[in-house]
Amino acid sequence: EFLLYEIENKVAVVTINRPPVNPLSTKVFKELSYLFDELEANDEVRAIVLTGSGEKAFVAGADINEMANLDLVGINKMNKTSRGVFSKIENLTKPVIAAINGLALGGGLELALACDLRISSTKAKFAFPEVGLGIIPGGGGTKRLQKIVGQGVAKELLYFGEMFDAYRALELNIVNKVTPVEELQDAAKEWAEKLAQKPPVALQMVKLAVNTGGNTDIESGLIIESTCFANAFSTEDRKEGLKAFVEKRKPVFAGK
Repeated sequence: EFLLYEIENKVAVVTINRPPVNPLSTKVFKELSYLFDELEANDEVRAIVLTGSGEKAFVAGADINEMANLDLVGINKMNKTSRGVFSKIENLTKPVIAAINGLALGGGLELALACDLRISSTKAKFAFPEVGLGIIPGGGGTKRLQKIVGQGVAKELLYFGEMFDAYRALELNIVNKVTPVEELQDAAKEWAEKLAQKPPVALQMVKLAVNTGGNTDIESGLIIESTCFANAFSTEDRKEGLKAFVEKRKPVFAGK
């Protein structure tokens, strides 16, 4: 009902379509969870672009109208659903690129932070405004934000809740790239198509090593990396990659 998607050149483009500002309701979270399960299982998909409809917003936060009518039991249930979706996207075996076309506020910024890479249009704006509403981020924002920007800057952004632009987001490493709004989708697809040509198991192992190893001490992280290295080395794609390098040709990866 609230998602559009298309698959081309092994890239799935998922659009949250709830204009004008694409708020995240329980229904949207459930649809995202279901669709990302499908994309995870689809061998024809090797990379995913996630964006919002229109130019006004990527996602301008959670559905405040829904939240305002929930009691503690209800909000805990909604929060569990949202956290589950964000973790699913973060740990998907395939790379996910957020194409941030407009406002990314609160839960919308949390959604973007759960993606592997983020490309922003020059018109995008960012904020965690929750404290001003008497609440705090509940979808992993306090954790994922500080891993990227550090604890001091994270507290500044979370405490004040002030809006900042795409260039400030780039300076803080919240986004990887900024493009004119008319070039955003093409830029995101270009990155996704490049990733779709990479050996999928190797990408999966890199993602696992970074995500899991980043939450452990250095020695445990090195053990995780070593295990992921061995898994990638055991694939047919590793043989193809090394052979293509020796033969000075472009490799063709089969995902095995």
